[in-house]
This record gives sequence, structure tokens and C-alpha cells, in this order.
Amino acid sequence: MTDFEKSLHEGLVSELHALAARGDAAALKALLRRSPSLVNAAAGNGWTALMYGARNGHLEVVQVLLQEGCDRSIINKSKQTALDIAKFWGYKHIANLLANVRDDQKPSFLSSDVKEYENYFGMTLLDRRSDKRTDSKWLSKKQSHPDTVYIVFSNLSPLVTSGKGRGSSQQTEVKLCRLYHKDVEQCMNQSEECTLIFLGVELQSDVNLMAACHGRLLQDEEDGLVAWFALSIDCASAEKFKQKHEGCYFLHPPMPALLQLPEKEAGVIAQARSVLAWHNYYRFCPTCGGATRIEEGGYKKTCLKEDCPSLQGVHNTSYPRVDPVVIMQVIHPDGNHCLLGRQKRFPPGMFTCLAGFVEPGETISDAVRREVEEEAGVKVSHVQYVSCQPWPMPSSLMIGCLAFAVSTEIKVDKNEIEDARWFTREQVVEVLIKGNQRSFFVPPSRAIAHQLIKHWIGMTANL
Repeated sequence: MTDFEKSLHEGLVSELHALAARGDAAALKALLRRSPSLVNAAAGNGWTALMYGARNGHLEVVQVLLQEGCDRSIINKSKQTALDIAKFWGYKHIANLLANVRDDQKPSFLSSDVKEYENYFGMTLLDRRSDKRTDSKWLSKKQSHPDTVYIVFSNLSPLVTSGKGRGSSQQTEVKLCRLYHKDVEQCMNQSEECTLIFLGVELQSDVNLMAACHGRLLQDEEDGLVAWFALSIDCASAEKFKQKHEGCYFLHPPMPALLQLPEKEAGVIAQARSVLAWHNYYRFCPTCGGATRIEEGGYKKTCLKEDCPSLQGVHNTSYPRVDPVVIMQVIHPDGNHCLLGRQKRFPPGMFTCLAGFVEPGETISDAVRREVEEEAGVKVSHVQYVSCQPWPMPSSLMIGCLAFAVSTEIKVDKNEIEDARWFTREQVVEVLIKGNQRSFFVPPSRAIAHQLIKHWIGMTANL
């Protein structure tokens, strides 16, 4: 091959890869029609068009390349196939397509091969069944059903019980104290300070299971659904509950105490605590200041004043609020450093990902860029979503992102944070993997910041 032919070939390969990365399936298909031999051509890093398509989530590009007979088993210089890359970046639909070797197989979009990010507070025992919130007859019937579960709160702290766990470690386990109608009936009848929230029904494969455990047959008029409610009570009632239910106590303070709960119970608490906090903080109509009544299982407040503007049309003041917060793992342009910061209120030595509230009229990406520049003076270009975490303190949604920096000089705004530094991959590995916390440490594994940092450690520069 002459130098001219070599240069021409490299140019075509570069063009093919650019089309795949950009997602231009039509132009890519046209190029392969003219030069079919390019389909498996690799760049200097070993990447093929299929890998670029998989990396950026372009399903149509991947489909075209598979139709043109590309080799999905090729590995790049980091020993990854296109399937490995799609899995890493969370593109389930593409990973399933690449995993199905036989052409007659249909993609299984529920394949367990592709990891879903599940953060603490994000898993649950319940199906929320929002369709039941407006069924007052059903809700009333479930409130007095003997199988219905109640979890009790006082000052937004849940009633829990603790004991020795199973296994060799014998660590103390903290679990929700599950009560029933007979346990809470008197309190609900006597106290006007109670707030009742419908949380949902238990996720179960056999609706007769609970009835069988109780040694009774399911009646024709029953649906077999085990409902859960959250009940907020006043301080006087809380003292009585502690005295009556030996071994139970109200978990306080919320942080880090709530992180002791089993993961799926923590998800229930995230839902219940956030809605109860809304009721605590918004006791009166935000539109006119009048009295309100609770409706839809605790998910709506309706003003009792007939001429209140909130009764006309849809008003978000009538529903529980969620505050979106971006939290970002900022990556140095060299790919081998990350930016972590700390606030004055943090324990000595703790560093974490930068974070901040999303402002009205702002996109997630813009919020990431603004917060990083405001707090640390570092400019960010590309922003990529990774996962999210409900954070019931009192009702935030932490939106976890990777942020790729285009500048490196740090200028800390002391009004926002106390310090920010670039940490090398090796430093973070020492803390995260080896547990060496002599120089600094990061939040615990149940915080999304920990998972974002861990996600970055799992990345290679070639990905």
C-alpha cells in the first residue's frame, strides 16, 4: 500500500468512526456500501466503529454495523469488546442486542447481565399503587385490615427495633418496627395531631401468602394486597408507644442513623419521611394561608377556602415537593485526577463530590457547570448522567453526574465550601479500596458520592 493509499484508508476509517460516534447511521451505511472492508477497521487505540456506537448509545448505528457483518468479538487495547463498553455505560438495549449472538434471537431488555445502578434509599419493599390514592373506600377498608402494616414517626424519626443479626459478625441490626391497626387504633382515634400517609402495597408474587401465614382463607371480596401506611404522632403519643412496645425506639438523629436500616426498608423511609416533612412544613395553603385538608392518601392538600386560586386548575403547591440537587464527580482533563471538596461542617479529613441545588429554568448539565465553577472555579464541558438517589433530608433527589473539566486551576469560594483539591486515582484507590484513611476519607458506601467516586475508579482512560 502506497503512502497515498494508506493516508486515504486512514481518512476513511477516521470518517467511519466519527459517524459512528456521532450517531449518523444513514451516512455510515452509505460509506460502508462504498467501502465494505472498513466495517471492522480499528483506530490506534483498537476501537472499531461498533465500539464507538456502543460507547455513545447509538442503537441504530449498532444495528447497521451488525447487518453489515461486523465482528462483535474484537477487543481494543484495554481488552474490552463493544459489549463490555455498552454494559459499562449502562446502555441496556445495546448490550442485550450485542449479547444475542444468534440473529433469530430477540433482545431481552430485562437481561441481568447489564448492571442497574441502585443507590441506598432508592430500593423499596412496596408498589406505590398511586391509583389507589383516590379510592377513599378502599383506603378506609385497608386502614382497619388486620394485615395492614403501620410504621410510626415522631418528629420525622421512625420507630425502629434492634437486635443481633445473623452470621458470624453478630452486628446489631436496626429494622422498622412494624405495627398493625390494633396497635395504632387508639392513638388515631384520640389524637388530632396524627398525619396518615398511604405508602403502597407489599411487592409479593403470591397474594395468598400472607393469608396462608395467618392461617385463614382469602375472602372473595378481598384483593390480597397488604397495604402500608405511615403515621406521624405527637410527642405525648410517642412516649406512650415507647413504653408499650418494649425494645422499640425512635431513630435519631436522621444522619447517619437512617443509614443503619436495611436497603429496602430505607426506601420506604425515604418515601414516608419526605411526604411527612411536606405536611410538617406546609401546614397551611401556600397560596392564601388558609386551612387545608389532606386528600389522596396524603399526597394532596386542598384549601378549605372556596375562593382560593389554588382550587382553579393545577397548582403544584397542592402536592409534595421534591428538590433536585446535582452532585458531580469532576474529572481532570488527564482522566487520572478527580476534584473533591469539603465544607466546614464536615468531619475533619472528609472530602466528597461537589453538589448544589438546580435553579428554576436550569438544565441538569447547566446546573453542574454553574455549581462547579461557583464553588471551585473550574470550568466543565461535557456532563454525563450516572444515577440518582432520593435523599429524605427532608426531600431531595440527588442527581449523580460525571463532569469533564476543561480547566484545572482551583479558586475556592469560601462562602460555598472550605476547600477543594485534585486527588490522583492512586490516592482515591488507597482510601476507597484499601481503606487507608490517614490523609483523607470519603462518605460511606450508602451515599451516592461514594458510588460516583467508585464509578470513576472503575473507569479506564480508554472508556
